[in-house]
This record gives sequence, structure tokens and C-alpha cells, in this order.
Amino acid sequence: MSRAVCLFTGQWADLPLEKLLPKVKSMGFDGVELACWGGHFDVQRALHESDYCARLWDLLKLHGLSCYAISTHLVGQAVADRIDARHEAILPPEVWGDGDPDGVRQRAAQEMKDTARAARLFFDAAPDEIKEALARPGKAVVNGFTGSPIWHLLYSFPPVPPAMIDEGYQEFAKAWKPILDVFEQQNALFALEVHPSEIAFDISSTRRTLEAIEGHPAFGFNYDPSHFGYQGVDYLAFLEEFGDRVHNCHMKDVWWSDQLKEAGVFGGHTDFGDRDRYWDFRSVGRGKVDFEGIIRLLNRLGYRGPLSVEWEDSGMDRIAGATESLEFLKRMDFAPSATAFDSAFAKD
Repeated sequence: MSRAVCLFTGQWADLPLEKLLPKVKSMGFDGVELACWGGHFDVQRALHESDYCARLWDLLKLHGLSCYAISTHLVGQAVADRIDARHEAILPPEVWGDGDPDGVRQRAAQEMKDTARAARLFFDAAPDEIKEALARPGKAVVNGFTGSPIWHLLYSFPPVPPAMIDEGYQEFAKAWKPILDVFEQQNALFALEVHPSEIAFDISSTRRTLEAIEGHPAFGFNYDPSHFGYQGVDYLAFLEEFGDRVHNCHMKDVWWSDQLKEAGVFGGHTDFGDRDRYWDFRSVGRGKVDFEGIIRLLNRLGYRGPLSVEWEDSGMDRIAGATESLEFLKRMDFAPSATAFDSAFAKD
């Protein structure tokens, strides 16, 4: 199959690109999905240093690697969230500033607009073969989170009046529509990773999200099945309904227990890897996600973008886990049939 298998660098931000890229190549990956942290992709340098994007492509080409998307999960989270002390740990100092919640959200929104502009510059500087192979030709793809002003109201008591949820979606739309307008102006796409803690975390909340932004054409999805399975959400049905808006795919597996556990779907305030958890992320092929079903459906939907390994298996060495995930996907990513199996019996 022609789909590139890439490594998302977000979980490798402790390594500078100069040290990470040789490892990525030695594992056998075709490319990387660059995180906008850890020095892997610097939005402001891309905007203000005329040769930054070209030099970054030179570095990628030096190691024989491609790139089809950048990711800005951390800053995006702060756009619509209820800001508290946790956000300081994930945000650049210039976005956090004095920590005033309104100021943080405003600076995060501006950084997201700048990210759309930086992504456009970066992919405009890409080699021709990368441009031709982009999931959406001519479009710069930026994956990320949106944050949510109403996640704290999930499964809450006292009961939540429906008006509070409606107001939350309106608040989200007010914050994000101006950002999406910039993405559209830049011929770029924002791809939300549907995920607990975001405005969209399952199929129902995704429908409401699209309604809130009136189906904005610059808004789509970074599909990651691991965030659906343990919730009991049909991740194949998500692809069926929203496949035309899937601009990137994160390949990450998840395991959930067949037995009752002490810490359930909500995690019980335990750490990942805790023996009492009902679910945990796994390297691709070691959990319960039906990746063959996903590949077959992606083939039917005509998705030709990258498959991006997001390594988050706390029980495996990351080099071993990422390498094994790559090998699994290379075996699994089969091409669709070009003919019906019984066509040989057809008569003219």
C-alpha cells in the first residue's frame, strides 16, 4: 500500500530532532508527524526566520524522512479549557504569561492562528513528492486538541441543565470559529483528535461539535481508535459517519479488561500502567482494536493519508514498541482489490 507510516514525535520530545530522526529512520519509518513542542516544530521561528522551514526539510531529507502533518495538542487545549495550574506545565511561557485564564485563552488562540500560517509556510516549502502525497492535496494539516469549557460537567451531580451544555458548545464555537477562519484563509485544515477532555469525545459529542461550528470546512479529525474502544464507542461507525473529514490517522492500540476491575473507565485516579486499571494504551497489535477492520474501511473511504504511530505503551520499551507497531502496520496496510474475486467467471 502507498500509505506512509510515520512516527508522531510528541512522546519523544525529550530528544532533539538531530538525535531523534536517525532513530526514526533506523526503526524503518517513512516519516514523522512533528509536534509543536520539544523544539521539533517551532511556530514562531517558522514565521520569523525566512530559512527555518527549508532547513527543517533539509534535515528530514538528510535522514530520508517525510512529513505530512504537524501537531499542536498542547496549545490547542488551552483555547477552550477552564484554565488552571495544570496548564502551565504544558504551555510555552509566552502563552501562559501571568496565568490569567482569559489572557491564556486569548494567547493560545493567537498561537493557533499563527500555527495555521506556519503550517502553510512549512508545506509550501516541502519537496514536490510530499505535496503530491499529502492526504488532502494542497492542504496543510494541523492535528490537535480544542479543550472544552464543559468537560467538568460530564457525569456530574447536581444534574446539569441542558442549557449549560448548550452554552458550552456556543462558547467553544465563539473561541474556535475565528481560528478556523484563519485556517481556511491559509488553505489549511485543523484535525481534532476526538478524545476525552475535548469538546468532542465520542460520536454524539462530535455531531454537536460540528453543529456548533456550522460544519466549518477547515475543521476535521485526526482519527485515533484507542480513545473510543475503552469507552464502548463504535470506532468503525465514527469512520463511517465522519470519514470525509478524517485528515490524519493516529495508530494506537488500547486494551480493556474482560473482568471487573477496581479502577473502571474513569481510571480511579490511578497512573497508566497500574495493575488495577480497567484499560490501558498498548502498542499497535497488543490491544483490542480491530485494525484490519479500520484498514478495510479506510480503503473503502479512499483515505490515502499517513498512518501515524503514537507510542503510549507504559509497559514496553519505546523503541521496541514503536518498531513493533510499525512492523504490524506494514503487514496490515494492504491495498484494496482492483477487481471482484468472481470476475473471472463473468461472460462478455
